[in-house]
Amino acid sequence: QVQLAESGGGLVQAGGSLRLSCVVSGNIFGIDAMGWHRQAPGKQRELVAGITSGENTNYVDSVKGRFTISRDNAKNTVYLQMNSLKPEDTAVYYCSADRRNRPGRYWGQGTQVTVSS
Repeated sequence: QVQLAESGGGLVQAGGSLRLSCVVSGNIFGIDAMGWHRQAPGKQRELVAGITSGENTNYVDSVKGRFTISRDNAKNTVYLQMNSLKPEDTAVYYCSADRRNRPGRYWGQGTQVTVSS
C-alpha cells in the first residue's frame, strides 16, 4: 500500500506564490512517475505537471513558465512551486504516483488552493 500526503495549499492573492508538497510513504518500491493534478468546481480533473524518476518534466500549457515540479527522492517528496498565481488556478490539487510496469495510480487526498483577485 502507498500513501500520499499533500500539504501547502491555502488562500493567496493573485500574483502570489505557494509551494505544495507531497510525501510518499508505505510500499514505495518501484514508484516512478509522479504528478500534480487539479480539479476546479464543475470541471474535470486535469494533469498540471508530471515528473519521471529521471526528472523529465511536462506541464499543461496554462502553467508553463509559472509552475515548477521537482522531486527529492531521498525525502520521498514531490513539490509544486506555483508563482504568479491567477484566480483560474483555484482548485483542489492532488498528488499522484505511478508504479513502474504496474497498472493503476495512487492518489493523495487533495489540498485546496484558492487565489483571490
